[in-house]
Amino acid sequence: MLDVHRRMHTIRQQGQKGDSLPMIADEIILEGIILCFDEFQVTDVADALILRRLFTSLFERGGVIVATSNRTPADLYKNGLQRDLFVPFIDLLEQKTKVVSMTSSKVDYRIVHGLHKAKGTYFLGDPFIRNKSANKNEDKGKLEFNSVFDQLTLNAKIGSTFLSTQGRNVLVPQCVLEKSIARFSFYDLCGAALGAADYLAIADRFSTIFLEDIPQLKIQDMNVVRRFITLVDALYENNVILIIHAEKKIDKLFVVDDDAGVFDEVFAFDRTRSRLDEMGSIAYLKSRK
Repeated sequence: MLDVHRRMHTIRQQGQKGDSLPMIADEIILEGIILCFDEFQVTDVADALILRRLFTSLFERGGVIVATSNRTPADLYKNGLQRDLFVPFIDLLEQKTKVVSMTSSKVDYRIVHGLHKAKGTYFLGDPFIRNKSANKNEDKGKLEFNSVFDQLTLNAKIGSTFLSTQGRNVLVPQCVLEKSIARFSFYDLCGAALGAADYLAIADRFSTIFLEDIPQLKIQDMNVVRRFITLVDALYENNVILIIHAEKKIDKLFVVDDDAGVFDEVFAFDRTRSRLDEMGSIAYLKSRK
């Protein structure tokens, strides 16, 4: 969807009037008639409304869609805002595509890769200890996290910088440019109004990211959860090393009460968990850029 938004922005800058999505569909079909989407998910109301018009134009031009997803078409964007406007897109998918169930396979191969864990990528600690009377040194996980950062940035000058993306500047509070290493607090990246374009700019510039003070997330933190999902996706897809200091282990990082209802983000976070598992594996680290 980031690519679609970029194309829409370019068309607007060119002074084109009216619906830009048919023009974008023309461009996409010229590049390839078969479009493949891995882990198709809809969590954003703007994307939900764009997808209906875009896919209609693609199908009209003979486009072929192949996708994997944790949800059936009928369950896409479940409980989302203005979902009634999205329902015709579900009808279109069910009409134009064949749904093949793979529920008989219970294996998440990212977790299989993640079983061979590397040391020094995920540290447990209290992200709120600085606000307590306890000595910060009692957070052993933070000490070990800091130690890895010190080892990788040894004798290097640590500074800050800005990255430019789509007319905005993204602050990188701590980094060593020559070593392609950056360090952020969780709320630097997920508490601020950042999006996929910002996270991709960070992933393009740095090969190693230190992310500290991740609290246990709850359903009430939905905006923060969405950003974290997007951040992990951007880093994973760009093969960035992610070194984490968090309050809880990966499987306890996002907790949902039984009566909280069903949200697409709950399903999407399952992907985030398995990606975090894989990102801490020896195989992933060996494949880094």
